[in-house]
Amino acid sequence: MRITHLTGKFSVSPQIHPADVAAIAAAGYDAIICNRPDGEAADQPDYRDIQASALTAGIRTFYLPVEPNGLNDQLVTAFGSLLDDLHGPVLAYCRSGKRSASLWALTCGQAMPPQEILARAARAGHDLATLLPRIAAPGPWREALISSSHQVLISGAGAAGIAVAASLLARDAALDIAIVDPADTHYYQPGWTMVGAGVFHPAQTMRPMDTVIPAGVRRIKAKVVCFDPDHNAVVLDNGQFVGYDQLVVCPGLTLDWDAVDGLRAALGSNGVTSNYDYKLAPYTAELVERFQGGTALFTQPPMPIKCAGAPQKAMYLSCDAWRRRSVLGKADVQFHSAGAVLFGVADYVPALMEYVRAYGIDLRFGRRLVAVDGASRSATFAVATPDGERHDEVRFDMLHAVPPQRAPDFIRASPLADSAGWLDVDPATLHSKRYPNVFGLGDVINAPNAKTAAAARKQAPVVAHNLLANLGRHARAAHYDGYGSCPLTVERGRIVLAEFRYGGKLAPSFPRWLLDGRKPSRLAWLLKERILPPLYWHGMLKGREWMASPAIDA
Repeated sequence: MRITHLTGKFSVSPQIHPADVAAIAAAGYDAIICNRPDGEAADQPDYRDIQASALTAGIRTFYLPVEPNGLNDQLVTAFGSLLDDLHGPVLAYCRSGKRSASLWALTCGQAMPPQEILARAARAGHDLATLLPRIAAPGPWREALISSSHQVLISGAGAAGIAVAASLLARDAALDIAIVDPADTHYYQPGWTMVGAGVFHPAQTMRPMDTVIPAGVRRIKAKVVCFDPDHNAVVLDNGQFVGYDQLVVCPGLTLDWDAVDGLRAALGSNGVTSNYDYKLAPYTAELVERFQGGTALFTQPPMPIKCAGAPQKAMYLSCDAWRRRSVLGKADVQFHSAGAVLFGVADYVPALMEYVRAYGIDLRFGRRLVAVDGASRSATFAVATPDGERHDEVRFDMLHAVPPQRAPDFIRASPLADSAGWLDVDPATLHSKRYPNVFGLGDVINAPNAKTAAAARKQAPVVAHNLLANLGRHARAAHYDGYGSCPLTVERGRIVLAEFRYGGKLAPSFPRWLLDGRKPSRLAWLLKERILPPLYWHGMLKGREWMASPAIDA
């Protein structure tokens, strides 16, 4: 039992047990508040058992259960009234203590500075920054926490954030724009596949952040922890508020390495790698070069993920390298995918299947990576069965793992999210469906497009145009058609260039006589290797919208 004090008369703890009550009474507590619903976990003691022990010890108990993510105003009011009626030392508990600490924080927001509330909770081991908009309700406390306000505020300085800032300035250089992001480095993530193949050097895929943020845009080096769209503000990790007239949300997505048991610890050694990490892509190249035969596993998690073709790209380029060194015949190459098809747009599957057959790849669909043991070089996959689910263990010599992916926590917990946690936007205009002065683009949105840099390049001008329409500069809206592109590197020197829009409809950028994306092409490789990187650094991130001008309503 770990009790932490938030005030002289109020403390919180994780789940207590009947045997703990005597010690709680001996510590001088007059009352216990249970904020955990009965039956939340199999090993959880029932509230009535704790109540019985408390009755014997002469301590009053109160049951005010809070469901996870269920801190509504009625509960806060009831908790505040209860604390007002209790004058002696009070202990409140839930599973971890965080729900109890949150209730306390929300009841004393007018009596204590918000920063002090957060600091006390932090000392007790609870990060309550996401509650700051509710703790610091509009009034004197909030006014003191506002650090700045801007005409346009952009959350996220990845490909989407920098591109939309540049597109806005290309249309109106006088705009007051600020961009919030804590990172020191900006990465060209599409290049990591080429790093993993030994084609690019890692340094080719990164720039210092300050060198890519457009001149005239104020940089706020901080992390957004929550949104308060009802009051046109975001909350930073330093507890400050930043106001806005128009908000653009594009923080990317979260690679959930910890969703696969043992994966994070295994990465970077014992043959376990991933091109989804800048630091690991060179290890992929090293493993491919050293490989002399054995079992090579390549995995793909459930959708959605960024660049759905990337798991295959690593596999094809590895197989090509082994074929060139005459070791492919000694390799058992397996592709374990949680999905049911090789690629989501059927027109490109025939060309990919030719390479699958040529490389002797064993396709295994409906298999989700759930655990990795690096020391024993084994991977465990969950496989659906008529009776539920079974787990298969597969030994490997090399494993290229792609982690499950989800929206960032501060998006999932915000009023901007849909039921699955992704940023909820109109798929054509990229407006938030709930807040007319909020836009979203990039990997975080719930539109049914591929999560690729090519999609962000097309989305940025649409957001820029529609945001200016919000400001009265345009009468007609721009529309995004769902364009995405995935250059599938099937061998060194050849690419199947998949380009498509909403509904899986093909959207080629070039006439078929010049480049038929359904077939492996040297021209597409040249595009990937030589044209797209400078187009990214000197075009997309500079507001130059070559072949990306938005479609405007008639």
